[in-house]
Amino acid sequence: MTPEPQLQAKRPVSAPLAGPYGHPFHPMLVTVPIGAWVTSLVFDIASHVVHRPGFLTQSSQWLIAVGVIGALLAAMAGFLDLFAIPAGTPAFRTALVHMTLNLLVTAAYAVNFLWRHGEHTGGGSVATGQLVLSALSVAALGASGFLGGKLAYRYGVRVADETTQAEGYASHRGPGSSHTRTPV
Repeated sequence: MTPEPQLQAKRPVSAPLAGPYGHPFHPMLVTVPIGAWVTSLVFDIASHVVHRPGFLTQSSQWLIAVGVIGALLAAMAGFLDLFAIPAGTPAFRTALVHMTLNLLVTAAYAVNFLWRHGEHTGGGSVATGQLVLSALSVAALGASGFLGGKLAYRYGVRVADETTQAEGYASHRGPGSSHTRTPV
């Protein structure tokens, strides 16, 4: 039987806002800032390789903005998931570090966006300082993602309990069925 604190961390605080049991919204929403920010870093680097980099510089700035907006939405759902974790547990402490890193990364990207505002009109490459800030931010985002993975895959936060998971592995063949499973 699963201990009560674990069950508490699997249930949504508010299903309409955080996602129903077994289908949390936070992991779906984080794909927006992660994808936008990683792609903005690729564009930043590419802006130093191509002949006319203005389009990459401008696109990178807008990807940063999309990432900040997406991160704020993901943070709202993640904050609700945090309330489901019992305080004082290793999972709660991990979640606090995960949240803090994400807020710092989001703030760094907001600063990076404002720093770039209006600079792309010259058609030049992304400034070295802005590129370094993006690279450091992606590195911190990776560390935070590692912690988010630990919350889901090690601690099972907002993941369906094992009884529910077992439904996906139950055989629905009738008794006496001669169907055998072929290894893939």
